[in-house]
Amino acid sequence: MRRPLCTAWSVLQVAALGLFGARATAQVSKQVPASDLSASARKGVQLASEGHCNEALPLLRRSIAHIADKQLTYGAAMAMAQCGMSTDQEDAAVDALVLLRREFPHDPKVLYTATHFYSELAMRAAHELAATAPHSAEVQELNAEALESQGKLEEAVKAYRQILEQYPNQSGIHYRLGRIILAEPQTESSVDDARKEFEAELKIDPTAASAEFMLGDLDRQAQQWNDAIAHFGRAARLDAGFSEAYLGLGLSLNAAGKHGEAVAPLEDYVKMEPSDPAGHYQLAIAYARTGRMQDANREIALQHEAEKKAQSVPQDPRSQN
Repeated sequence: MRRPLCTAWSVLQVAALGLFGARATAQVSKQVPASDLSASARKGVQLASEGHCNEALPLLRRSIAHIADKQLTYGAAMAMAQCGMSTDQEDAAVDALVLLRREFPHDPKVLYTATHFYSELAMRAAHELAATAPHSAEVQELNAEALESQGKLEEAVKAYRQILEQYPNQSGIHYRLGRIILAEPQTESSVDDARKEFEAELKIDPTAASAEFMLGDLDRQAQQWNDAIAHFGRAARLDAGFSEAYLGLGLSLNAAGKHGEAVAPLEDYVKMEPSDPAGHYQLAIAYARTGRMQDANREIALQHEAEKKAQSVPQDPRSQN
């Protein structure tokens, strides 16, 4: 589902600033021998380890993107991330984290560091938001989201309603209210209330793919296939990367007997989510009903393979309590 962008946007702005800095650094580094760059990186790592981050960062910025030694790259990027955070040079920290995630994607320490530093960046953005615009809709929305994440749904609903009283055209609020309504035990009345919230969201923001998706899902559950097809189709057109919309569209087309039309969105879905057995199963149905038995058999095999892989993934013991 789509998430609020207020804190993420601040991080993206920092990343954009870092990108411009990296381009400038690249122009300088082209004129510097690789041996000198490696020496600069080692000096930067040493200075960082001694707490001299202001002196270390210029050396690390200049050299980090042009080091051939992977171990040195790792140490320099870690030092640059740490120094960037400690000196409030967030662009340097983000540049280093992006490099670490790209070059060492499954390294536990990289993942741990990224988790903590991105969380810290989000917290800093939230504090800045509260300090600079304490009465804004965005500050109130952060507070409402915190209540929601704590399971205090009644208080969250009240907070979201208060936002709409002051800012009736604030996007995303009706969508969140609809999701909270559906989180409770569903009745015919509550489903109608949720539907009204999603429709209200679309009046404010006609490009809200998530609201279209939720309306489609409500229609799917009610077996209103033509309406579901329309909503899922609009969600997919509004957001080409919204994989769940393609699955909902294909499933609804299959259920409506429109198997030929179901093939394309389901093919898109299995490309985006190859590990989901449901996509292969629905695509197998669409292929079989259109006479493409060889393709259908292949998808059934892929479905079984995906199911086996899912069953082989170790379960977190805490989830079984």
